[in-house]
Amino acid sequence: MGMTAVEQSESVASRPQSAAGEQRRLAIILNARSGDGAAPKAQLQLEALFRGAGFDVRTTLAKDGDELRRGVEEAIAAKVEGVIAGGGDGTVSSVAGLLAGGSIPLGVIPLGTLNHFAKDLHIPLGLEDAAAVIIAGLKVRVDVGEVNGRVFVNNSSLGLYPYIVRLRQQRPARGPIKWAVAAWATLKALRQNRALAVRLIVDGKALSRGTPVILVGNNEYRMAGFDATARESLTGGHLALYIVKARRRGRLVRLGLKIFLGKAHGADELEMFRVDAATIQSKHRRLSVSRDGEVGTLDAPLEYRIRPADLSVFVPAPDHNPPSSPD
Repeated sequence: MGMTAVEQSESVASRPQSAAGEQRRLAIILNARSGDGAAPKAQLQLEALFRGAGFDVRTTLAKDGDELRRGVEEAIAAKVEGVIAGGGDGTVSSVAGLLAGGSIPLGVIPLGTLNHFAKDLHIPLGLEDAAAVIIAGLKVRVDVGEVNGRVFVNNSSLGLYPYIVRLRQQRPARGPIKWAVAAWATLKALRQNRALAVRLIVDGKALSRGTPVILVGNNEYRMAGFDATARESLTGGHLALYIVKARRRGRLVRLGLKIFLGKAHGADELEMFRVDAATIQSKHRRLSVSRDGEVGTLDAPLEYRIRPADLSVFVPAPDHNPPSSPD
């Protein structure tokens, strides 16, 4: 994805107003729980920034998934010029799932803890800088993944991670304390040494595996050093299916060290497949599945597929070299 591709993208900000002289409209969807209670302040800042740039803005401060969905659906019906998701990866994923397959672009205001999607598109983490990206209006189309009809923008996983998330939910915390809770949940999950017996259909072949973790990425992860959870591209047009073969704690620690040292590819403890689609079967009728950090229960079998260039997203100017294809 060179700069030329991005330069060919259309700029919303440079587009003239309608013949009736109507203002360009944006919808802001803010997770009321993001940013450790900073969402109301972010709302005021964003509304001032976008109105100052000539946009007509309507904000939904969503307290739950139903309010978020209603806000996005109303925005789509109103044919706004963009829907802005303010929150963490879970919020961005929920809004993206409703916009995917359509022409209305997604704007991202990173208000979460990790903000993987924003980072992989080189979207600034500061509120004003992220808003400036949307105002500039450059947009591209990126891939999304899907499991049983539900969209994810980063990854979906089974096994240890959904279990760890559920443990963390038992002890909700904010600020530095949440990292202590996360460490506690991880250690408890590792002590229990849970393994998931599955049958996978990959490239037409059936594979039986016992594994503590399966991760399905929307494109491939670097799996090296501090950038292990980053992706070079969101337009590769494939899923990256990772199967952890290490089941004992010692081997899991060894795998973590190999990932940090950039030696995970080809490691005995890890299998990886690049696929357009995959099926995961289990003896269990329902499975706990994580999508972009949010855990739910889905009916087995799990049907995964890639949806290439299915989501339009506002991105920074070409000098940031965002890993994307033109909208």
